[in-house]
Amino acid sequence: MKNFTFEIDADGIALITFDSPGKSMNVISADVMTDFDTLTAKIASDDSVKGAVITSGKDAFCAGADLSELGGSAAELAKLPEDEMKAKLFEQCFRLNKTFRALETCGKPVAAAINGLALGGGFEIALACHYRVMPSDNSKAKLGLPEAMVGVLPGGGGTQRLPRLVGLMNAAPILLQGKQIDANTALAQGIVHAVVPMAELVAKAKELVKENKLESKQPWDADKFRFPGGGPYHPAGAQMFGAASPMLRKTTYGNYPAQRYILSCVYEGSQVSMDEAIKIESRYFTKLMLRPESRNMIRSIFLSKQALDKGGRRPASQTKGEIKKVGVIGAGFMGAGIATVSVQAGIEIVLIDATQEGAEKGKQHAMDYFAGGVKRGKVSQEKADKLAGMITPTTDYALLKDVDLVVEAVFENSELKHKITKMAEDVIPEGAVFGSNTSSIPITSLATASKRPDQYIGIHFFSPVEKMNLVEIIMGEKTGDYALSRAIDFVTRIKKTPIVVADTRGFYANRCVMRFIGEGMNMLAEGIKPALIENATKMAGMPVGPLSLQDEVALDLGVKLIKQTKADLGTAYKPSPTEPILFKMVEEYERFGRKNGKGFYDYPAEKGQPKRLWPELEQFAPGGKYAEEQPSADEIKDRILYTQALEAARCMEEGIVQDPREADVGSILGWGFAPYTGGALSFIDTVGAAAFVKRADELAKAYGEQFAVPALLREMAKKGETFYGRFGKEAAAA
Repeated sequence: MKNFTFEIDADGIALITFDSPGKSMNVISADVMTDFDTLTAKIASDDSVKGAVITSGKDAFCAGADLSELGGSAAELAKLPEDEMKAKLFEQCFRLNKTFRALETCGKPVAAAINGLALGGGFEIALACHYRVMPSDNSKAKLGLPEAMVGVLPGGGGTQRLPRLVGLMNAAPILLQGKQIDANTALAQGIVHAVVPMAELVAKAKELVKENKLESKQPWDADKFRFPGGGPYHPAGAQMFGAASPMLRKTTYGNYPAQRYILSCVYEGSQVSMDEAIKIESRYFTKLMLRPESRNMIRSIFLSKQALDKGGRRPASQTKGEIKKVGVIGAGFMGAGIATVSVQAGIEIVLIDATQEGAEKGKQHAMDYFAGGVKRGKVSQEKADKLAGMITPTTDYALLKDVDLVVEAVFENSELKHKITKMAEDVIPEGAVFGSNTSSIPITSLATASKRPDQYIGIHFFSPVEKMNLVEIIMGEKTGDYALSRAIDFVTRIKKTPIVVADTRGFYANRCVMRFIGEGMNMLAEGIKPALIENATKMAGMPVGPLSLQDEVALDLGVKLIKQTKADLGTAYKPSPTEPILFKMVEEYERFGRKNGKGFYDYPAEKGQPKRLWPELEQFAPGGKYAEEQPSADEIKDRILYTQALEAARCMEEGIVQDPREADVGSILGWGFAPYTGGALSFIDTVGAAAFVKRADELAKAYGEQFAVPALLREMAKKGETFYGRFGKEAAAA
């Protein structure tokens, strides 16, 4: 067996160590399942084996199924006739369930010594064991079933064993929300039988095997088994299921079939034997894998993101380098956030501001953030103090003399950025790269102040830096491969996802975001009620409405960017028809957004009170009155999704984004484009280019040029092409 070792001790207990060669984490693949079948057969048939303990030879127990293998297999099966394809897909899905069922019914006691993270199939291995032990001194040891977050469901019995073990109420957040739980929570809920120091983990597992209080039988296989807290026909269970469906509808708006299928699995499976229940699970898994939502989410949220996180866009001519020290210029909200996430990754920071007071304030932001982590038990005080000590607040540019990289994060003002570039380049080493955190100003124009424009690059973070995972790396006209590689080194080191975009005003994400926000304001100006705009947008799958997002971004920042763009473009600037709304909100009413408690929404000072739409928004409707006839929610949903997707397509046409993976991942992580679609380009591919173009033309005729179809997309519609079909092979080779 390639993936497991098998050692029998003097008591006849086999220690099985999961340790796949050449991999940093154990994952469940086809060859792992083959080995697992062999192991189970050996446990059952070898009289010298009295029981077994399964553990891991790596830091984590098991990270779950190999989704790249699963996705590839599904793609190959899709080429077969429908009936044959469905039968083979079910067979593949059911294999894992059969494997784990064979383990728990082998007639001998089996324990899982869960030494680290156990997610998805890794957790399901543990659930198929009769006993489970976790360490008390490893905070990284957690249990979870995150499948729903990438559009699938647990396929190794997770929807059946977990509710039978802890009850429907405790299982729901783990199954439906991907919630991870630590050792103490698992013990309190009855998922694990013991929590002990790591050094005693295997010994305790062996002890439970020797005691064998369950007599090598799972609770659900006992004659008088009852669901903890009651099954679906118990009053408590009936109440839970009665509430679950409308709650799920409220939170997902029916966009995520995985959660709905999980609920069906639990409901139907709870009424039959385990042998029948796992068949139900596999049938729903098969059904789910045939849906575009699942395929798109697996591709974008898992596979593509994983490739980008590993530096997948690094030029072939460059090798991975080490970023040890970074200069951050500008200690405001963005600069302080960049400093915070950088020191968390072990990078020393020189934090420069115009005044020492400003620099100290930036460091305090980081210290407050670490203090919050201490309060929540996420980090020790000692670690927090160490991280704070890695930030040097200063006004002295001379301290940049040994940095590997500079990130400039000052106000969106070209003259100021030019000045700072010259001051920094007088000091930084020859090999250091200069990055600007601009959100809109073209990098090529900023690089004119640089003595070495080939080492000048855009590194655009999103706010708040601590929470937002996307970073746009912007290539100026003269930016070289070395600068790109170093920027990728930095972004991946701080555990953010980089996408590489070409230079243009607003780059990729902000161009699409402004279409999203702009369409919201277009609708407000048409007399559509703001509550309908906001709620229909959330029904489309966006996390927040366009008016709410504008509040978060800040209305006064929007005005500043408009003014800067006007100054840069001069007579070439084309004003938006909704600009007067923004200017009136800021300059007449001083409504800046959430930052000052009033924007399109009012934000009550009392903690815990919900925000409410500003009652005076009707003034922006024609004649100061909302339209008597309001559009359907579906019409608004189309307008919201299509305007963003069209802008993403324009960016592909212009070469601003060249890789559909980056366009999709960037759209989901950057501004929350409906994740169930797989991203802006996957949305077009799923609708079909021809059908998408037809609907876009209808929207353009009704609402304006923001829905104009780019020539590239019309060509693709005529040829029956998809973005991944046309650009995917090139992207994969990049």
